[in-house]
Amino acid sequence: MNLENIRARAFLSWATVGVMAVLCLVLAALQYVWIGEVSRGERKRLEEGLKSSVQRLAQDFNDEVSNTFAALRPPVPSIDELGREQAYAERTNRWRESAAYPEIVKRVGLAVPKGEELKLVLFDTTQETFAPAEWPRDWDELREGLLQRLTERRGGPMQVSRATIFEMPRFGRRESGPGPGVEQEWLLVEFDEAYLRSTYLPMLIARHIGTGTPAQVRVFDRQDPSRVIFHSNDTSEFKADASASLLESMRFGFGPPPDGGRGKQRWKIGPPPMQPPDFNRGRWQLDVRYAEGSLDAIVARIRWRNLGISAAILALMLGTAVLLVRFSRQQQKLAELQMNFVASVSHELRTPLTVIRTAAFNLRGRVAANPAQVERYGSLIQDESEKLTALVEQVLRFSSARAGHAVGEKSPVAIEGVIEEGLHSRRLGGAGSRIVVEKNLEDGLPLVMADELALRHAIQNLLDNAVKYGTENSEWIGVAAKKVTDLKGDAVEIRISDHGPGIPKEEQADIFNPFFRGRRAQQDQIHGTGLGLNLVKRIVEAHEGTIRVESEPGQGTEFILRIPAAPAELQDEFAHTSG
Repeated sequence: MNLENIRARAFLSWATVGVMAVLCLVLAALQYVWIGEVSRGERKRLEEGLKSSVQRLAQDFNDEVSNTFAALRPPVPSIDELGREQAYAERTNRWRESAAYPEIVKRVGLAVPKGEELKLVLFDTTQETFAPAEWPRDWDELREGLLQRLTERRGGPMQVSRATIFEMPRFGRRESGPGPGVEQEWLLVEFDEAYLRSTYLPMLIARHIGTGTPAQVRVFDRQDPSRVIFHSNDTSEFKADASASLLESMRFGFGPPPDGGRGKQRWKIGPPPMQPPDFNRGRWQLDVRYAEGSLDAIVARIRWRNLGISAAILALMLGTAVLLVRFSRQQQKLAELQMNFVASVSHELRTPLTVIRTAAFNLRGRVAANPAQVERYGSLIQDESEKLTALVEQVLRFSSARAGHAVGEKSPVAIEGVIEEGLHSRRLGGAGSRIVVEKNLEDGLPLVMADELALRHAIQNLLDNAVKYGTENSEWIGVAAKKVTDLKGDAVEIRISDHGPGIPKEEQADIFNPFFRGRRAQQDQIHGTGLGLNLVKRIVEAHEGTIRVESEPGQGTEFILRIPAAPAELQDEFAHTSG
């Protein structure tokens, strides 16, 4: 495999990621600006939408109040024909029958001047007519104001402390000659504050405001702002995002209704106003704010939410690109390792096959004439056949482990016997007496639950690696085993060490990966397939054990295995059977 081509492809892949990162940054900047514009537009939309809803609510409320006055006030000809009280009673009864919300009115009365006094008649709902009555104590302020107006002849709407009480005069000609008209009577209407607070206002709020973004509403008396008429929450501090006027006095002017009180149009008495309505002239004020906080806070949250979503999408795109590049690089690396594996296996197969073929040819051609030569060629064929068998067995075990069958049936196994059989392996035995093996096996090691054949293969592989890689500078191998106890219970710890050149730090994380071979093994052309340590790790983990490596360059390498001990009842049973 061409290493330069691999590096070029890797550089091109990461360069592509870099270009995408730059494009993502540009797109993020554009989105930041665009989201800012969208946020400003969203703020304006929310503000205008809330103001429009509040003004429609106030319009409906004030129209209902003004239309009530229009309906209760009879035309002058009707008063002349039926008489004052009869005409007003007829209009009141007609209004009560046709009104959508007759409960908004608590009391209807007439204040009729009698010299320097005021006679009061109240509408009796049971008799459906007006009857003389004493002035209610809560109307004393209204009575004093009307008397003052009667004596001082001062016109205009009158403001009383009870915001729900309204008076409307009817003017007539003076009997003594020309001049400004005088009050013939006052129509007195008291709206039911309890009904407005508990029923009518909540209905209007649900109709105009309750269908959008959750909002909080407060209605208070303008003469006494501390007096809250209605509130949808208990918050003392209330910064309104939109306000409107309720119970506007300017709607109730002076003079007869232009349509005789029969129409549904907005009612004005007297000449039309010269200026648009002033929404600050109502007796009540309606304040509304968004329940989630101030308008600026809501817009800021929306903006940050949009920025977060956009950033997450860009990060996902960039992360996906990085993962794709990493995945492709891993696949390229795996392909390279597989190619190296194929080359190594081919080499491992070619050498013993060549030796066997040569030895067989010599035997057939009678080149080996004496028995000693025949025996030597037979031994050579047997050794090389065992090499081929070990190679095929390792590849088959690796395939079986990849399929999830790293070990077979487990049974109680004495670890001392497994280690002794591993020490008599082909490679260790072939090294002859030059290898010094230092054994340190603790007495009374517990049995382990293991597949004896698979575990022996793992230990033998580690011992073979110690001979192959660790005896270049020192012909010493150490094997130790002892009982340990950890969080999982009792276990047998096996240490296989050497005094060889060690494993570089940068390679230690990869040595258990399949097909991996270190830089030194490739440079020195040491035979191997790169499957041994991966297979050892799979076998150990299949026994629910662990394996790790400790190595320092120039100071040797030590592999440490831990295999869980068999349960106590099996230990006793096996000991009893052995005895």
